[in-house]
Amino acid sequence: MAFRRIRDLREDADLTQTELSKHLNLTKRSYSHYENGTRNITPDVIISIADFYDVSIDYLFERTDNKKVNR
Repeated sequence: MAFRRIRDLREDADLTQTELSKHLNLTKRSYSHYENGTRNITPDVIISIADFYDVSIDYLFERTDNKKVNR
């Protein structure tokens, strides 16, 4: 499963894969695999990405178009 939204959010924030992977404590290659859907993304990584961008996990999984977490 490709995560188009994590790529879009990264690009909107003007970050490179290398910059974001450093923040997430991943290799650039691992992050690239997640973004391209060639490796399954782990729950802890998806949570870290959602927290970094302050968006809901449902938004990242394209279950909603609402970026914010409903609390």
